[in-house]
Amino acid sequence: MRTRIAVLSIAAFFAAGAVAVAAGTFNDAHPQTSDPAHSKLVHASWESGIGCPTGASYVDYSGNKGTYSDPACSAGGDQRDHENDGLLLAKTGPENNNAAAQVTLNNVKGIALTELGYDIRMSPNNPNEGSHCGAGSPRFEITTTDGFWEIGCSSNGNLPDSTITGDQWERLRWGSGGQVMGVQPSASYAVTPITGTVKSIQIVFDESTPGLYGPDGEGVAILDNIDVNGALVGRG
Repeated sequence: MRTRIAVLSIAAFFAAGAVAVAAGTFNDAHPQTSDPAHSKLVHASWESGIGCPTGASYVDYSGNKGTYSDPACSAGGDQRDHENDGLLLAKTGPENNNAAAQVTLNNVKGIALTELGYDIRMSPNNPNEGSHCGAGSPRFEITTTDGFWEIGCSSNGNLPDSTITGDQWERLRWGSGGQVMGVQPSASYAVTPITGTVKSIQIVFDESTPGLYGPDGEGVAILDNIDVNGALVGRG
């Protein structure tokens, strides 16, 4: 009897674990590249010192100590990030090169999506400085049990529900009243609610031509504090 109870307890433990994995809390944003022809013209990585600063210590040229937070992220970021990491995405060369910088968001399977976003380095005085922010890049690609959606950085039909503008950064968030809207290619690119439970989410950066699809940033984007349902990831 003891053996059978132990077996049942172990089975229950693993079943509970499977449920936790199926609907976990977003905790990792893993960068990689898709470059079938090995062009070496795309890049994706977390780098220290380029993220949106929150309470960062510094010393000015006169030797005075201080701290600095960009207003865009002064409300908070990833508490585990102690190196001010930022996510560097780049594509160089021809726009039609079949290559992309990509970021896989881990531990999102099984959730219902209520909020999505990131902080992006952008100049409030000159939108052509800082990062490329086009209709297609950097974009979220969301696959759920109901279908596939995209959310581009500056898509005219699906602008962020909230934007906080700082000195060198903007905090972009999609999701109002617990509902995230996305562009659905299978429905003639109509903007529709993202329904169903999440199967996968990626960030894709594959635009390199300056000014072609929006503020240029010269084919480079710097992101931080990737947000899924209020859980922030701002480090590798």
